[in-house]
Amino acid sequence: MSKIKDFFNLIRHRYYEVAKVVMFLLAIIVIYWQMPRVVKFQYEFQLFKPWQHESLYAPFDFPVYKDAEMLKVENEEVLKSVKPIFQFDDIATQESRNQLEAAFDNQTSMTGASAELNKSTLLELFDQIEDRGVVAYDKALDDLSPDSPVRLVRNKTATTVTYGSLFTLTTAREAVEQWESESHPGVNKKLISSLLYNALRQNVEYDAVMTRKERDKALSKVSLTYGMVQKDELIISEGEIVDDHAFAVLSSLQREYATGSFSRNESIWLEISQFFLVALLLIMILLYLRALHHNDVYLELNKINLILLLMVIMIIPSYWIMKLHPSFIMLMPVVMLTMIMITFFSAGLAFTIQVVTVLLISMAVPNPFQYIFMHLVASMVVIFILSKHKMRRHYFYSSLLLFVVYFLVYVAFTLLSSTTIDWSVVGMLGLNTLFTMLSLPLIFLFEKMFRLTTSLTLMELNNTNTPLLRRLATTAPGTFQHSIQVANLCDEVLYEIGGDSLLARTGALYHDVGKIQNPMYFTENQHGGYNSHNDISNVESAQIIISHVLDGIELAKKERLPEQVIDFIRTHHGTRRTEYFYIMEKRQHPDEEVDPADFTYHGPIPFSRETAVLMICDSVEAASRSIKEPDENNISNLVDNIIQKQMDDGQFLNVDLTMRDFTTIKKVLKKKLMSIYHVRIAYPER
Repeated sequence: MSKIKDFFNLIRHRYYEVAKVVMFLLAIIVIYWQMPRVVKFQYEFQLFKPWQHESLYAPFDFPVYKDAEMLKVENEEVLKSVKPIFQFDDIATQESRNQLEAAFDNQTSMTGASAELNKSTLLELFDQIEDRGVVAYDKALDDLSPDSPVRLVRNKTATTVTYGSLFTLTTAREAVEQWESESHPGVNKKLISSLLYNALRQNVEYDAVMTRKERDKALSKVSLTYGMVQKDELIISEGEIVDDHAFAVLSSLQREYATGSFSRNESIWLEISQFFLVALLLIMILLYLRALHHNDVYLELNKINLILLLMVIMIIPSYWIMKLHPSFIMLMPVVMLTMIMITFFSAGLAFTIQVVTVLLISMAVPNPFQYIFMHLVASMVVIFILSKHKMRRHYFYSSLLLFVVYFLVYVAFTLLSSTTIDWSVVGMLGLNTLFTMLSLPLIFLFEKMFRLTTSLTLMELNNTNTPLLRRLATTAPGTFQHSIQVANLCDEVLYEIGGDSLLARTGALYHDVGKIQNPMYFTENQHGGYNSHNDISNVESAQIIISHVLDGIELAKKERLPEQVIDFIRTHHGTRRTEYFYIMEKRQHPDEEVDPADFTYHGPIPFSRETAVLMICDSVEAASRSIKEPDENNISNLVDNIIQKQMDDGQFLNVDLTMRDFTTIKKVLKKKLMSIYHVRIAYPER
């Protein structure tokens, strides 16, 4: 019982570690579960190129399949032998004959031998035309010539006739006209012609259903293969040129691997192998995040969840395409993963995740080398563009360039084996690049879902015309100018020591927004000789000064600023004291014990390079305004003293800054402040 309790305590205390393992296991299971169960043909080969592997022997008996061109020719020949089928309608013919006979009896007053002669002549002529057949027009018959043989089915008996032997309504009436032009003594030709024109009917129709069945039956008899390869038979020797026959045999073997059925033991080993490969690649990602300087990602569960979700979104649809319609695999915008990843994470991590994703998908595609090459080259191009520029227009530029890269790589691979470019594939690549433009709305969606901040959002927040910054500029203009100067200093420092300068610049612009609530209690906003602190106690003054941090957090949350930006507001004073009011309180009440908590900021202390740099730059910029004679010596002492005091107060205990970094920070700040105050460098005397 105690062991079970210890186990649950371990899970509770190491929840994040357990959750990460669970998420990776879940991703492994989902990817493995959806992976097509096919054995990959492990050899790459191209027509008229040398076989670059060891001599290959047939692993089992398999047929040699005909290529598409050969099958097309044979199918066309078979279809030519299938005659179109026509149905003769005896019932309609007899009904029409009865109506004709009744019409003759109703329209003539002839009697005796004359009536019999005209009636028999009329019916005989009708029978000659209708028994031969009057065919109805069908668009499918446009390709038939008069000499084309067709099958005419009458009374369940099929006979072969020529298409031209059948009448149409036009040719039937022409036959009546021809009869009328001949000599027929004792016959009323005008009456007979008039009755026949009205009585002739289309009694032969094209039977598309029966014809299609006959064609399908004929095509089913066409063999898909033209030979067999026996087990252990030599297929191709090392270095031998892959000619047409060898290419057909190798393609047939590859097809057998893709569509073959396996025994239970073979299926088990296939599934074990697939599970092992999927698990290995995802475990490598976990180790990569933990070991290779990606602690900022590894320590945050939501970032790991985002990475795994993006991988699954790209991999699972690709597997489904391969199961349902493999020829559409080029429609899947896999490079969109790179676009989204590089927006949230570093270029190195984005490319690593892309490589693993492409490798997992390639385990199911028919030509893995070409697939991997094409998508990794495209990913490198996207990373090259978006790692330097992350404005929205650059996402569209990268999509356009992506199509060019896809097209060139596809053409290059096509020309290696043939000279025929499949333009349907080019069209799919074009649609692929259009789909990648969905990355922008998806970035916005994932940003909100996982509470992450992208450079796109930071650039928008850097605009000084945002409502909160405009309010700061109007209400507390001195603080606004101070924030801009601090932002510039942070930008310069992080450029030198390394870090997210855009994030720090954004945090610096908003770090003092809490001063909007009581702007006149801060020196930079005071004008003239009046000081609002003269009318209140030191404790009240300290609380007002300290409250600008909490007020800033409240305003930032109300304006829905990202948490990463709000962190700069929380930490820019750390856990330091408002020294001025603390010292004044001790002087004014020497006999009383002063509680330092009343004069101390609530913290927390900085926990990143960016927040630490902001604390330094904020203090240095504010203190520099109080220097009466801003020369090189005074500025140097000011910077050194402030940074040393903050270090002594333990404000940088949670920050990965080295002594070399602090030296660089001091150097940059001194140089920038001397530029701001136009201080000339003091040259040594001779």
